[in-house]
Amino acid sequence: MGSVKNGFRRTDTCILAVDVGSTSIRCCVYDRATKIKGFSTRLIKMLYPKPGWVEVDPEAMFEQFVAVVKEAVEASQLHMKQMVALGISTQRATFVTWDKRTGKPFHNFICWQDLRAVDLVESWNSSMLLWSVHRCSALLHFLSRQKRFLAASVIRFSTQHLSLRLAWVLQNIKQVQEAVAEGNCSFGTIDTWLLYKLTKGAVFATDYSNASTTAMFDPYQLCWSGILANLLSVPLSILPPVKDTSCKFGYTDRSIFGTPIPIMALAADQQAAMFGECCFEPGDVKLTMGTGTFMSINTGTKPHTSVTGLYPLVGWKIGSEVTYIAEGNAADTGKVIQWAQQLGLFSDVTETEKMAQEVQDSDGVFFVPAFSGLQAPLNDPNACASFMGLKPSTTKIHLVRAILESIAFRNKQLYDTMLREIHIPITRIRADGGICNNQFVMQLTTDLLTCDIERPNQVDMSCLGVAFLAGLAIGYWDSREELKKISSVEKIFKPQAVPHHYKTTLENWQMAVRRSMDWYNKIKQK
Repeated sequence: MGSVKNGFRRTDTCILAVDVGSTSIRCCVYDRATKIKGFSTRLIKMLYPKPGWVEVDPEAMFEQFVAVVKEAVEASQLHMKQMVALGISTQRATFVTWDKRTGKPFHNFICWQDLRAVDLVESWNSSMLLWSVHRCSALLHFLSRQKRFLAASVIRFSTQHLSLRLAWVLQNIKQVQEAVAEGNCSFGTIDTWLLYKLTKGAVFATDYSNASTTAMFDPYQLCWSGILANLLSVPLSILPPVKDTSCKFGYTDRSIFGTPIPIMALAADQQAAMFGECCFEPGDVKLTMGTGTFMSINTGTKPHTSVTGLYPLVGWKIGSEVTYIAEGNAADTGKVIQWAQQLGLFSDVTETEKMAQEVQDSDGVFFVPAFSGLQAPLNDPNACASFMGLKPSTTKIHLVRAILESIAFRNKQLYDTMLREIHIPITRIRADGGICNNQFVMQLTTDLLTCDIERPNQVDMSCLGVAFLAGLAIGYWDSREELKKISSVEKIFKPQAVPHHYKTTLENWQMAVRRSMDWYNKIKQK
């Protein structure tokens, strides 16, 4: 392929990839060898208007998005016309609604960490209506043996589910209620909002990977769930059309970057990271340890039905091919490290690895990483974070080791759940995210899982994955086989003999977890 467009040879052109994470927006300019020619990042300003509320200004986010793209291209010393495609990866379950006519948001982005719907969640989970849904679904599963009814028979809502926070908005924000009644309301996750803004309102859409994370999408039928929408009184009319993950969504308006750039991929960040790790085959596992931990397995062409909270999600849809993943997560990984640093246990994150190795064990101290409750396989939003086993001999080094061990223990929990539920041979595990730079956590995780874990050379796998998706759509890269050849591994962690005390240590940690469970409900009942 001698040229792509605008008279530039393919060797002169690059792919733009932007990852909108929980705390920052990052843009990478990639060449064909996936060398980063230019990079820029900006912190996202989080807003906390009330206790438990977590928001971001939608207009400010768009301005930051445009700024990081311009800064990254400038850093690459290339021209904006040499950017032949744009791919956008975004944090999930964060949303906004806006006026169809004016494009003005009715409220700020309501982020995935937001707890304003906690009472609504508890009300739904204890309602007779949900009890009836469970019973009817169980009966339908018995009669039809269709797995989607089994999934519905055990569903429980959590504050991380976007659907309940959207239901809260529809019940509590008058402007939104009026706009819905007038047929003048649009809903979107971050990808949809950015696409709408970049095209000056010309394109209103999302992709399958993002839609599947909203808890309003039916991954079995590949469409918005009319049943869930009706249950929660969410009008289907406000939801965007769903398109392939890798396809032409439209062009950026010429006024934004000085030249129109084709938007060729939208992807949810964890699915983008999985694509970036080249986890293309059933049994491939991705372990991301960033703000939270996300362990995902490629389940092939069929969604997995879980009874323990391994969510069946669309990994990506390209043409007629749909790839599904099953995902378990632990919400408080990087958050725990940040908290420990603010507490003064260490001044630099890089110190933690050495600190943990200065002692033989945690001196009987256990940490439960549950600032946001416990996710799969325990699924307890009322669990509390806690240290247990403190004694006069405990030092801050023991506390740091207990924290790092807890991350590896949660990885072990998720992995064991995956082995029990998903009967697909695991072919390989690849790890990414900031915490995977910690040798102590990586080696302990490898030892506990008793299998190799690969750590790639690239740092931002969500950016790389969405770059791959956008590049494939325009023929910048020819195939996934080419991507596998480009992808490189920085280090392979191999399991070593686990110290004999870890069997007991893990069992005691699990006992500490059980003691932390249902804590907030117990307090309420007093």
